[in-house]
Amino acid sequence: MSKKNIKRVLIASLILIVCVFLVWYFVSSFLNKIEYINSPEVTVNGQELNSPKVENIPTQTTDPLAEIPVTHIKTPEHVKAAYVSGWVAGSKKYLDPVVSMIDTTELNSIVIDVKDSTGRISFAVSDPELKKYGAYEKRIPDIRALTTLLHQKNIYIIGRVSVFQDPFLTKLKPEWSITRKSDGKVWKDRKGLSFLDPANIEVRKYVVAVALDAYKEGFDEINFDYIRYPSDGNIKDINYRLVDGKTRADNIEDFFKYLSTEVKKVENIPISADLFGLTTESNDDMGIGQVWEKALPYFDYLCPMVYPSHYPPGQLGYKNPSLHPYEIVNTALIGAVTKTNKVGGSISKIRPWLQDFNLGAIYTKDMITAQMKAVYDNGLNSWMLWDPANKYTPSALKLETI
Repeated sequence: MSKKNIKRVLIASLILIVCVFLVWYFVSSFLNKIEYINSPEVTVNGQELNSPKVENIPTQTTDPLAEIPVTHIKTPEHVKAAYVSGWVAGSKKYLDPVVSMIDTTELNSIVIDVKDSTGRISFAVSDPELKKYGAYEKRIPDIRALTTLLHQKNIYIIGRVSVFQDPFLTKLKPEWSITRKSDGKVWKDRKGLSFLDPANIEVRKYVVAVALDAYKEGFDEINFDYIRYPSDGNIKDINYRLVDGKTRADNIEDFFKYLSTEVKKVENIPISADLFGLTTESNDDMGIGQVWEKALPYFDYLCPMVYPSHYPPGQLGYKNPSLHPYEIVNTALIGAVTKTNKVGGSISKIRPWLQDFNLGAIYTKDMITAQMKAVYDNGLNSWMLWDPANKYTPSALKLETI
């Protein structure tokens, strides 16, 4: 064989080896995202938790007769929850620590992404109409097995649905999107993210279908997030498609009414809504269409996101509101209670999101419990913890339920 041919063979062999390695790397990385891993030890923030592990969740069966029956449990009187993404819910390795934390503390509920802000649904849907959009990914290999397993541990399951921020569906169905006044094209915020139009009837039907599909798979409550107009970017160029006499807040309220009516037609499914923290104090819609009093009649629970890090400098006179968790949350909840009482609502509907993540400050056990104290000091008993990384602080949680 000539030197020229030998060189060609060596180059071809090298290319083949590199290709095989890349295929192996990407396939193994993908499988690691979804596989259930049996780990001898599980930790949360470096603390070992010795409670029983979650058993392996069965893979999806193709035999319809072997399908696991759906179950539901009643809403706890005092909901105390932690959030996890669809990816974490679908991985035994990462879900185990959260379930162990629930087993050993006052937590009794979990919030799992049904549809996140990418527009992707975390599991294979059963509704034929939903299937045709192709929005689902198998982040959770067998959702029915997972919900059944959590119910066996008496864990209340809240399904989070990111409603209007949806880059996937706005690309697939640009006619469903919020558009620009200037040229009629899909509007995008500073990060290049696009939103669905709250007034579009097809959007409303889609959101209801997602909620009902999740309930049929064993989610006990559906929690709606991003139920608003965009909050940043070139807001002046948004075409809100307002009819005469209607405001942004009216459009969002119309959506609330439609959502509540349609979801509860089938069954009295508990539903909750995430609202900006400032809705508890603001006298207007803040440009996003959210008004506390307009949401109150249509949901079983309102969940203001009162993360101290999300308040602007100068809030209550503090240069860095993140460093004052009790004061920020207490003032926000005083506002929520006052507004609710004023319209004759029940304060038992108020269930705030609390901060357990580092932003603006390193959040310690004491800073987390300070927020909880603000909840209790306002006559409330329910809360949910948010950390986008899903790594919580067990030392901030009591071992028994109040």
